[in-house]
Amino acid sequence: MRYFPRQLKPRMATGTPLLALTVAFGLFGQGSPSATTAPPSPLPQFEDVTQKAGIDFQGSFGEKDLSSIQEGAGSGCAWIDYNNDGLLDLYVVNGRHIAGLTDHSAPDGMNATNHLYRNNGDGTFTDVTAQAGVAGKGFGVGVTAGDFDNDGNEDLYVTNYNSAILYRNNGNGTFTDVTEKAGVQNPHFGTGAAFVDYDRDGRLDLFVGNYLKFDPNYRQYYTAQHYPGPLGYAPETNRLFHNNGDGTFTDVSQASGIASQPGRAMGMTVGDYDNDGWPDIYVANDTMPSFLYHNNHNGTFTDVASDLYVAYGQNGEASTAMGPIFGDYNNDGWQDLFVSDAHFHRFYQNPGKAGGAFLDVTNASDVGAVSGQFAGWGDGFFDFDNDGWKDLFIVNGGMVWLVPMPSSLLRNNGDGTFTDVSLHAGDFFREQIVGRGACFADYDNDGYIDAFVTTLGGKGILLHNTPPPGKRNHWLTIKLVGTRSNRDGYGASLEAVAGSLRQFVQSTSESGYLSQSDPRPHFGLGPHTEVDTLTIRWPSGTVQTLKNIRANQILTVTEPAGPSAAEATKSGATP
Repeated sequence: MRYFPRQLKPRMATGTPLLALTVAFGLFGQGSPSATTAPPSPLPQFEDVTQKAGIDFQGSFGEKDLSSIQEGAGSGCAWIDYNNDGLLDLYVVNGRHIAGLTDHSAPDGMNATNHLYRNNGDGTFTDVTAQAGVAGKGFGVGVTAGDFDNDGNEDLYVTNYNSAILYRNNGNGTFTDVTEKAGVQNPHFGTGAAFVDYDRDGRLDLFVGNYLKFDPNYRQYYTAQHYPGPLGYAPETNRLFHNNGDGTFTDVSQASGIASQPGRAMGMTVGDYDNDGWPDIYVANDTMPSFLYHNNHNGTFTDVASDLYVAYGQNGEASTAMGPIFGDYNNDGWQDLFVSDAHFHRFYQNPGKAGGAFLDVTNASDVGAVSGQFAGWGDGFFDFDNDGWKDLFIVNGGMVWLVPMPSSLLRNNGDGTFTDVSLHAGDFFREQIVGRGACFADYDNDGYIDAFVTTLGGKGILLHNTPPPGKRNHWLTIKLVGTRSNRDGYGASLEAVAGSLRQFVQSTSESGYLSQSDPRPHFGLGPHTEVDTLTIRWPSGTVQTLKNIRANQILTVTEPAGPSAAEATKSGATP
């Protein structure tokens, strides 16, 4: 178990109480064996380049001191190429002071807004929030991006407390709020959301997770809890909107079965866990069983979380689940599931062809070694060192008190286990933050996945992933362009074979906590300079195969018109 080493430096949020500091520096003040364990080889370093990149984002929860569960949720971020220049831009959601909602202490964030940062292509960003018209309104929480009208421009959906915004990309650097016109209002406590083509008709539908029925006037709580917890409020129902193809959506929450049971949704993710070609949805609920909505192929969903043993933690507890992510950690072709938690993370292995329940491998994989002492929030399941095995990046931070904590980086050993390499991957992991959302992307197109982290009441942090000199592994990134499928290609399954290395990635929008990462499927290739075979199974049913693809490039692949594998192979030109 890794505790807070003495040399860790906290980044304090305003209003951090003395009790929180005592906990942070007293109880967790000792070092640990993992802090001195040497990594197997020099690792890439996550360098804080926030100031150098010109990003100045100040998070707000509306007050000087944290005083409610609504404020404590924090906010997310998304990577989106809003101007189609091949460079991923950054959108960050923010809270703000709202009269009658955040009035329990001195007001803060009166002028706080969401922010859109345009990628300049030279390592720097320009704040274009005002000219793009995406400053937001209300108290922002989560975000997802997708081309809902298939016009070639990425749109944004932002969840707020008691409202939401659908921003349609106008294709000229500006956005228009079309929420009411599209019929996707959400007058609830929205959290994680995702664009997903659940019926495979070629148009992106919208799933919205809702947290709880928050009442700012309810103040019954035990003093040490600081404010009422989630069990003090009734759960809320999630929502599903079907895309009508004419710029409008129909609320099918009841008809689909999504609204059949209330929950306390925090994060959510999409993935085809049973490889039947239809996207399923996992929702991480707070202090109650989580949901795994199985897609029934007929417009309805069934919650199978309890049947498949992914509703609870390994000891049957329904604790504070935060950010879920589907990903194939053992390269067997089946989507496994990681869920960050404020108590003990959950890591489930997909049984694959054997079927049946998922296997809890939290302890067997050594992922449990970084649980318990940290409260986990934002997370990423990606190959940070490009060795062909997906790793875990977890952002931590106190829940009810602004307790700063270090983040965690777990390297996949390729044998079913992970090693905590946090203190060998950059000074960022030696600092303590009150982390919340996190989104991951190769923003400079150098083949290594970078990160942006939001903090509660503090500065946003941009981390550049820099490989060690002379130790660059090879990689391949795919930009999907759907034709018969939705234009983003969300729901596509990709298989890349390079020598003896075989990997599987599914293209999705939302993953983790309130955030969206790089929409382009990415493969680390280790020493391989070529991908022998790339197979893409599009949501439309088309199977496309490309061969002998050189490594170290971002390859744009357009879905062919026909469904057959032979026709698709001819259509996919090998570079």
